[in-house]
Amino acid sequence: MSPRKIRPSLYISVDIEADGPIPGPYSMLSLGAAVAGRQDVDGYVPADPERHTFYRELRPVSDEFVPEALAVSGLDRERLRTAGTPPEAALRAFSSWVRRVSEGAQPVMCGYPASYDWTFLYWYLIRFTGESPFGHSGCLDMKTLYAAKAGLPLRSVAKGTMPRELLSRRRHTHHALDDAIEQAELMSNLMLWRPEA
Repeated sequence: MSPRKIRPSLYISVDIEADGPIPGPYSMLSLGAAVAGRQDVDGYVPADPERHTFYRELRPVSDEFVPEALAVSGLDRERLRTAGTPPEAALRAFSSWVRRVSEGAQPVMCGYPASYDWTFLYWYLIRFTGESPFGHSGCLDMKTLYAAKAGLPLRSVAKGTMPRELLSRRRHTHHALDDAIEQAELMSNLMLWRPEA
């Protein structure tokens, strides 16, 4: 395939807050997303991570929860039982938003680490909409990206081990949209980073 025919990727930073370790028995309570940037054959162009964002708080899907997991986000499950967006409506709105902001490009979910957020996001997308705008594998883990670029073993990597210039100056608040925006800045910094040889 000619390099000029390769479709660009639009990287969307996603953060979720949940009340347990896995989807199904436990619930995704909030979903935040921010466009991080676009990559084509000519390189990566960062986006303003506050320009294109998405946020919803969701109605729980079960009665089970892990108190310690719930405490991380500070979300009120009882309030969300009545005021939370039904998951089907939230995920349909999210899919429409992804398709709109990624028009002309292939959307890629990115997270730090992506594994937890992707597990919930993909399960919810398939369960409540029947499909994923990212396909089944359109995700990128920023932790792995850093480890590969830095030449480090993956399990030795944490944000505290990264050069300061890569990290966002925003606080990690455990509010899904705040954290998605923070991680969008990290994604752009990582994509543009050229470690010294």
